[in-house]
Amino acid sequence: MDLKPEVEASLAAQARERGVSVVEYVGSLLEKFAPPRAQRSPEQHISALHEWLKEFPQTAPPLSDEAVSRESLYDDKL
Repeated sequence: MDLKPEVEASLAAQARERGVSVVEYVGSLLEKFAPPRAQRSPEQHISALHEWLKEFPQTAPPLSDEAVSRESLYDDKL
C-alpha cells in the first residue's frame, strides 16, 4: 500500500506509543473502522432495501417523460 510519508510516520508513531508493530496497529484500525460485512441472503438484502426505502417520503409527484428523456439528462452538443 502506498501511503504519504506523513501518514506513514504518524501511523508508526501511534504504533510505537501502543507498543505494537505498524502492521498490528493498522490491522486493528481496519478491524475497527472497516469490519467485514455480514453475509445476507438475497431475501434479507431485498427486505433491508425495502425497509431503507420506507425512510423516504412517497409524496413527490412522478417525473414527466421529458424530465427523464436522454435529451434532458445529457447536453449533447455534437
